[in-house]
Amino acid sequence: MPELARAIGIGFAARGKVSDVVHWADDARQVGVHSVWIHDSLFERDAVSYASAIAAQVPTIRVALGALSTYTRSPALIAMTISALDEMAPERIILGLGTTLPLRLAQMGIPYTPEAGVESVSKAIDMQRALWAGQRIPSATPNLPPIQPMFPPVHRVPIYVAAYRTPFLQLAGQKADGYLSRPCESIPNMQRLVAKLRAAELEAGRPPLTVDIAGYLLTHVDKSRREALNRAKREPFIIYMMSVLSNLSMQQAGFEPALRDQISAAWRAEDFHKAAELIPDAMLDAFMLVGTPEEVAQGAARFNEAGMTTPIIQPVLQEDEQIKRALQAAALYGSQAVREGAPAGAPRASRDAAVELNSGKADMADRLSPLERAWRRFGALTEIARPFSFTASSIPVLAGAALALTDGKLNLQLAATSLAASVLLHVGTNVINEIYDVRNGIDSITSPRASQALLKGRITERGAFNFAFGSFIVAAIFGLYMLAVRGWPVALLGVLGLALGYGYTAPPLQFKYKRVGIPFVFLLMGPLMVCGAYFVITGGFSWTALIASLPIGFLVSAILHGNEWRDIADDARYGIGTFSAMVGRKGAHMTYIVLVTAAYLTVAVAVLLKALPVPSLLAILSMPFFVRSIRSAEMGINGQQRAIAKIDLETAQLHAAFGVLFVLGLALGF
Repeated sequence: MPELARAIGIGFAARGKVSDVVHWADDARQVGVHSVWIHDSLFERDAVSYASAIAAQVPTIRVALGALSTYTRSPALIAMTISALDEMAPERIILGLGTTLPLRLAQMGIPYTPEAGVESVSKAIDMQRALWAGQRIPSATPNLPPIQPMFPPVHRVPIYVAAYRTPFLQLAGQKADGYLSRPCESIPNMQRLVAKLRAAELEAGRPPLTVDIAGYLLTHVDKSRREALNRAKREPFIIYMMSVLSNLSMQQAGFEPALRDQISAAWRAEDFHKAAELIPDAMLDAFMLVGTPEEVAQGAARFNEAGMTTPIIQPVLQEDEQIKRALQAAALYGSQAVREGAPAGAPRASRDAAVELNSGKADMADRLSPLERAWRRFGALTEIARPFSFTASSIPVLAGAALALTDGKLNLQLAATSLAASVLLHVGTNVINEIYDVRNGIDSITSPRASQALLKGRITERGAFNFAFGSFIVAAIFGLYMLAVRGWPVALLGVLGLALGYGYTAPPLQFKYKRVGIPFVFLLMGPLMVCGAYFVITGGFSWTALIASLPIGFLVSAILHGNEWRDIADDARYGIGTFSAMVGRKGAHMTYIVLVTAAYLTVAVAVLLKALPVPSLLAILSMPFFVRSIRSAEMGINGQQRAIAKIDLETAQLHAAFGVLFVLGLALGF
């Protein structure tokens, strides 16, 4: 495919699967993007390896290393590397040279001064060109033979200087082919840098506009501007970038440095929720590109007007959907389908380049079709309800129904009604829990959680409350029917279930935060639910139901406890008094092991005492899930925190497997 009318690049960090980056680079080629830039960042993966894979597998597109450090890679090594890349992709390689962040050099114990940095890059440029031309260069040590390159001459490879201080701009103007600006430059600062570089270019006697100017533009794209902004504000990397902006950058963009300081304080405290609230929309607009593909394309056009000849769109999130939308923006920009100089806001670009500006508000309603809005709404409601956990509320009712079946007293209508009411109460509880964890700042965008619908703006807090109360109301309607059939005990069970469900995290009870969450959940979703379901279905009480409720209660408590254990650091930071936070990591680990093991021991002992039917031992077939959970717990306590990132989900799956087999065993009877 031919290149776009205006040069535009796309940037990738050297992270994730190499095959994914190669695939995205090929997508960029098919769109007509000018170049793919691989950012070399210390302590991530090797950028040269990614560039090599792209050069070998993706034809026609330029491959840029932006930028390699002259402090961590000797100029001779860089020249050797480019020689190999040049053979893979002749005349398609671009080399960016810089010093890398002084902080990273200091972490490695490498001395750095700005003056030495400029000299290092300048000498590297000279050495690259000499070696690529096949020239011998003097030895750095006297009385030794000169260095003779042992590779064929390299095709012309443009060299870009990557830095931001004035001496580096002057160096780029004097001898480089291009200049590569850092992420989060504002347009006012970009104009200042371009003026300095062009002046240095003329002073060196070079023709005007000899030096190409490229720059990384951090990007987050979505179908609506509002959703893009909401998501971007909660991305830790973006929060970090906003927290390290210089005083000059802030002032040039019209912001007080005090705002940066507040964001930085929240970042250091790992209070990402507060940091997100501090970042105004205009701040993101000033330092990155956020919005729909059309708006991102217009943002790139504004940087082009400021002097950036090759904008490089760099998605903050390297995932398929973001890359796809970023490439849409690149195609719009490169085909000149957006009006240059369009103001920030919500213009809508048409395919035929006739741009029609709207009132300046690009909200979700005018970006999504009714079907898309409905689907997103459904997805948000499903996510916030956490359906993976519904076994915790359905297994107890099914256990009560199974025992009613063996006693010859099963009433299918009452069993179904009881099951529906139980799950609806659980839905409401999950949603209320989500709302108050987000309100209290406990859950952030970095939390390893199953649901982030509120954090990402897919549903409002008001919408979540409506969903929760709607679930409680429908559950109450089912409860009225059961009340009419079984009398006042049903009302007592319903009030207890509603109060404990709502009060799990909501004030004034908030018993999750008062170290009693585990015993309350054990009682509610163990004995109360199993015995309550048995009573609703049969009208009576059963000691067998009480015994059968114990292993179910242990595993439901383990789900909750796994959640608390995983979040122990966040809970402790915010002063949340969960049981796990109280007993510490070792105590939390031991408690988890006791809870999941107790479920199996209870069944075995009850069968030996003939308190439960022998077929109940079918539950032992769930042991593979038990082993997986125990293994995750052991890895977690031994320092591999990621191993318990989804331990609540794994425990819910254990509970489901155990519960289904256990219920089947109970139904087979004595």
